[in-house]
Amino acid sequence: MAKGLFRSGMIVSAMTMISRVLGLVRDAVVANLLGAGAAADVFLFANRIPNFLRRLFAEGAFAQAFVPVLSEIKQQQGDDKVRLFVAQAAGTLGTILLVVTIIGVIASPVIAALFGTGWFIEWWQGGPDGEKFVLASSLLKLTFPYLFFVSLVALSGAVMNVYNRFAVAAFTPVLLNISIIGCAIFLHDKFSVGAYSLAIGVFVGGVVQLLFQLPFLYRAKMLSKPRWAWQDENVKKVRKLMLPALFGVSISQINLLLDTMIASLLMTGSIAWLYYSDRLIEFPLGLFGIGIATVILPALSKLHSSEKNSDFQHTLDWGVRFVIFLGLPAMIGLMIISPLIISVLFDHGAFSQGGVDHVQAVSLGVMAYSVGLVSFMLIKVLAPGFYARQDTKTPVRIGIITLVLNMVFNIMLAPFIGYLGLALATSMSASCNAYLLYRQLSKEQVYQFSRFSLLFTCKCVAASLVMGGIVWYVATQFLWRQWHLSEQVALLTGLLALAGVVYFFVLFLLGVRLNTIKNVVTTQSD
Repeated sequence: MAKGLFRSGMIVSAMTMISRVLGLVRDAVVANLLGAGAAADVFLFANRIPNFLRRLFAEGAFAQAFVPVLSEIKQQQGDDKVRLFVAQAAGTLGTILLVVTIIGVIASPVIAALFGTGWFIEWWQGGPDGEKFVLASSLLKLTFPYLFFVSLVALSGAVMNVYNRFAVAAFTPVLLNISIIGCAIFLHDKFSVGAYSLAIGVFVGGVVQLLFQLPFLYRAKMLSKPRWAWQDENVKKVRKLMLPALFGVSISQINLLLDTMIASLLMTGSIAWLYYSDRLIEFPLGLFGIGIATVILPALSKLHSSEKNSDFQHTLDWGVRFVIFLGLPAMIGLMIISPLIISVLFDHGAFSQGGVDHVQAVSLGVMAYSVGLVSFMLIKVLAPGFYARQDTKTPVRIGIITLVLNMVFNIMLAPFIGYLGLALATSMSASCNAYLLYRQLSKEQVYQFSRFSLLFTCKCVAASLVMGGIVWYVATQFLWRQWHLSEQVALLTGLLALAGVVYFFVLFLLGVRLNTIKNVVTTQSD
């Protein structure tokens, strides 16, 4: 089980790496075309809302409710029943999403006013930022349909994951990035506002992702005519699990959206700075945290259906060790070299204009988000410990507490340090979320952090701190802000290589050998 999980996790991580690298290329294109000013604020706002809904309803609530039920049907009733259930879920979800999408497109001004309150007030009062509200309303009409397509993509990907075909779903996001990059390059000059070309890229990306996955569903004999089945027993079970799950794993997305609402009231550039900061955090989070979460939920669901409680606990412990092993050095590394990364990726074209040091602004945001990186990753692993057991009520309670805490932290910090307060509040609330999830799992005797994992975590902390100190010292010896891009790339490559060598060498000195590393990514009772 564990070796299979590690292999699957590596497949997902490899495909996710391709997607994340292209995502950074996409963001570099956006930064080059739009910079970090008003146009960037509006496009990123219009793109974030459908992405938020996608993560909330598709990858968040729906996936966490759908996968355990699908795994249970597969384990107990066979493939024919699975095929019927997939058709019923696709028909029911698709119909609802179609209605929501139509409403979203028609009501785009209302949505823009609701989540871009500051811009709406400016428009209402005839202020200079009123054009942001008008542009956001227009862009939402192009980006909102992405919700429909990508939610069906998430459903398809969940089916493939249950059948241990992880590569297809993990690779699919690459197509979105390619679509946005392509439209930005070829359509940018067709519009007076370049953001329209990016919005079209989002729409095209949703269509292409869905079309890409259909042949794989057909090959797996899981592609059948969708049917409405609102009252079906298994669909009702998904509905029952899904409603409370809206506040479970997706709580971080709600926090980000609330940050966007508050950021619209702050100085121009705040939304863009938060976005670019979040994008850098999403790279290790997607590469390691989401990669492991993707493979661990079907595994935990199967173990729960088979009543293998000991293996369930060992699998959770393996997931926690894995994200700590890679999350800690990623957190320290981002805090130290984020200015250089931002300069290499974004500090070109429109991004470097306007008389504002956007590199410094974004790097501070990265540092604030980095505080919660390990917690973000732990949430991705701990939450499936509830959903695999079809317990969605507990994450709801924890999610509501976390949401309230996030708003309290926002109110405490944002008035004094602006957008940095929003980023730091998100990190703090994520840490509370991870702690509460673990405490409840421990209280229910579902999972207890093992002594082996505790000892290994201490070694990872020590190795990460030594690595961070050495990399910081080397990085401060160069005035790289005055260098050409090629020289900055060379320095960044060297620092990343140095960080990896130092981290693993210190772990070696602390007694961590190849077999120990293997134990980090395999359970102790394989």
